[in-house]
Amino acid sequence: MANNTLEEVSHKEEKKYVFKDPTFDSTKTVNGKKKLWRSLKQITAQERNLPWPENTIYYSSISAPPSFKPSKKYSDISGLIAKYKDPQTSLYYAGHEEFSTVRNLPSDIITGYLTLRGSYNPIG
Repeated sequence: MANNTLEEVSHKEEKKYVFKDPTFDSTKTVNGKKKLWRSLKQITAQERNLPWPENTIYYSSISAPPSFKPSKKYSDISGLIAKYKDPQTSLYYAGHEEFSTVRNLPSDIITGYLTLRGSYNPIG
């Protein structure tokens, strides 16, 4: 039993993380020159000053093209990713348990859920 605990302790000491390299040096020399690491802020500032064509999209540009992936739908009841939508109430739900809950909700609660989601239309 004493051997097992010694093996566990030695196993824990041998475990090294890749991101905690004790020999890592942020100031490396390449061809006799010191190469310093730059932060993301420094890189984006330098990027803004470069002569880019007018329609180029880069890291600091706000106007990026829209995504081609459809947006994810989340359940109005649980917040899980919803695969289904109730045709009567327009509420999203994730499973059959939630479906029975959605069907048993009063209309004012359904209106509240739709208002929170921003898709409540009192006319249609």
